[in-house]
Amino acid sequence: MLSYRHSFHAGNFADVIKHIVVVDIFERLLKKDKAIVYIDTHSGAGLFNLRSQDAEKLEEYRNGIGKLVHKPYPEMASYLELVKSFNKPNLLSCYPGSPMIAAHFLRPQDKAWLYELHPQDYKALKGNIQATSKSARRKISVVCQDGLQGVLSQLPPASRRGLVLIDPSYEVKSEYDKVASVVGKAYKKFSTGIFAIWYPVVEREKIHKLEKKLVASGIRNIQKFELGLQADSKEHGMTAAGMIVINPPWGLYDKMSSLLPKLTKALGNGSADAFYKCETLVGE
Repeated sequence: MLSYRHSFHAGNFADVIKHIVVVDIFERLLKKDKAIVYIDTHSGAGLFNLRSQDAEKLEEYRNGIGKLVHKPYPEMASYLELVKSFNKPNLLSCYPGSPMIAAHFLRPQDKAWLYELHPQDYKALKGNIQATSKSARRKISVVCQDGLQGVLSQLPPASRRGLVLIDPSYEVKSEYDKVASVVGKAYKKFSTGIFAIWYPVVEREKIHKLEKKLVASGIRNIQKFELGLQADSKEHGMTAAGMIVINPPWGLYDKMSSLLPKLTKALGNGSADAFYKCETLVGE
């Protein structure tokens, strides 16, 4: 069994950029009444206690959501208000993962598939979803399986609309290649869907290879958003993180272009090495 547990990292800068993008996509998808499907390939526990022993061990959230939650940032007001809704006023003790963000947005006509392979996180995820409203529970299926194996069986949805979030830990290095392969197959079945691929920058060459494979796949309309707190290095662990979005909704690029410089300043701790990227990898 893999050792990665997101409870040690919840609310860090990598979560911030991921969930800002996810919230924005949900808001834009839900402007139309037609049903959507949401698929999360690596759901984790869904909700994280920032006062837990795991979270306090590394305290990564302090240089992530902890620096932002009580500050005025109009471009990410929806994301910050959502985080606040899980906490008491002026306190930060809980952080919602992507499954709870989805549960917040899903309407009666929508559907979600949440995949999680780790038995402890799967159990916690089931409990957290069970604690949501009855109407939310009816829309959400929690599956104990590797989402990269399960996602193809759910595509295409009848509505031909939705978001697939692909965010493995990449603890197994072959996951970079597997992600590219699965995305290529998934896109062929669901070419109208939005695919959001989270990635950590630990070895930049791994990200370059992932990008090259996606570009070479023939998939159109691919954008990339990245936030880096340090220059690329093999000595510091994760130095940056980003999202590759296929079929991004209109307006996402402009929003991230405006917001990422502010996030870089807020979370970069004054480092001259902090940076951001907004790029179009493949045009429409």
